[in-house]
Amino acid sequence: MSAPSPETPTTGPGTRVARGLGATARATRRFGSFTVRQAKRAAEAQGAGESGLSRLIQMHTFNTAGDAAVAISLAGTLFFQVPSGEARGQVALFLGLTMLPFAIVAPLIGPFLDRFAHGRRWAIGATMAIRAFLCWVLADAVVTESTLLFPAALGVLVASKAYGVTRAAAVPRLLPEAFTLVKANGRVSMSGIVGVAVSAPIAGLASLAGPEWVLRYAFVLFVVATVAAIRLPARVDSSQGEEEMVLRGAAEQRGSGRRRTQIPAAVAYALRANCGPRWLSGFLIMFMAFLLRENPIGDWSPQVLTGIVVGAAGLGNFLGVVAASVLKRISPAITVTAVLVVDVGVAVVAALFYGVLSVALLGLVAGLGQALAKFSLDATIQRDIPHRVQASAFARSDTTLQLAWVIGGFVGIALPLDPPRLGLGVAAVVLGAWAVFVLANHPRRAAREPAPSTRQL
Repeated sequence: MSAPSPETPTTGPGTRVARGLGATARATRRFGSFTVRQAKRAAEAQGAGESGLSRLIQMHTFNTAGDAAVAISLAGTLFFQVPSGEARGQVALFLGLTMLPFAIVAPLIGPFLDRFAHGRRWAIGATMAIRAFLCWVLADAVVTESTLLFPAALGVLVASKAYGVTRAAAVPRLLPEAFTLVKANGRVSMSGIVGVAVSAPIAGLASLAGPEWVLRYAFVLFVVATVAAIRLPARVDSSQGEEEMVLRGAAEQRGSGRRRTQIPAAVAYALRANCGPRWLSGFLIMFMAFLLRENPIGDWSPQVLTGIVVGAAGLGNFLGVVAASVLKRISPAITVTAVLVVDVGVAVVAALFYGVLSVALLGLVAGLGQALAKFSLDATIQRDIPHRVQASAFARSDTTLQLAWVIGGFVGIALPLDPPRLGLGVAAVVLGAWAVFVLANHPRRAAREPAPSTRQL
């Protein structure tokens, strides 16, 4: 065989580029494999693999990754390609038609899952499968500008909220021996943050080809999450030895043999306090998306402003998860009270000094407060409610918080956008009035209780 001629070099620029791309692909593949192995090892640590909690953690990672992809796809479609007045009208209409019925049906989810065996895994899987189907519908709707865009997008949102309720009933049934519910919920929340961190850059790259490709990517994620939900351990469907928690009324023995246990005063207080930050979260998502588009601040573009607020809220949520994990001692009653009061104060500041810094601070504090308040509620349930009824308690508390989010979102849609301070002022007043109501019903027993240790968190 003759040697290559000088006219056809084997080490030209094109060859070097190809080799560089190949090396980069191999390095990326090795890094991805290493990351997957480490994530799987972390998910299965401390008995989580044997109990089945690791499977729920993996499922939740795909769930939040899919939600992040949907949010990125619709950020430039749902709010920024439709005239503001028309968009608000359609969102308000479909919010009323889809989310308010969900608010009526949601309290039935917990009792339904408690009563019927083999229902929880399929209920969780159904919230994933519905979102997978709607993402496929949305992928065509964003291209053709179909009238299905808004109902499908809000249907995804409703299914996402329903997932939070159904998942809450599954976590207590998968606890390893050395785990508390607070620690398990913290690990699940951290996996969600990882899912968003990994999925967001991929979705961002896919958006360069068009929003429909991001939604198809989300479709794949939700299909995988659906399979993962169905593969959860059978013990998720078990309710042996458990009781049912009720928000009101005295404890009683039901005809089915399951005893109904009344919610303790400290848990009721923590739940009421949590409704404030959760209401604020729903309000901000709906209100700020249109406010920043209709009344941008200075020379900032609406997309950048929305990214700042959403990013600040995400950062606050991450800091809240980290803080709840590293704090050695925390008083849940004091924490939920402080979060509610601080949220009111920051809402007042944002209303009086409307600007980039104030709305970013509002998003940061809202995300931080929501995470800390939820962990405090989890700690109170873990401390004051017997193990046999904790699954019911978590399902019903999450249902209540989802309803608070729904109401906040509807208020955010209904309020006028001009002047900007008006809507934020109304939010501050509503939140302040709720804080007064919560503090007026503060149980003295909860105030006198010593701060529980969270060294096991």
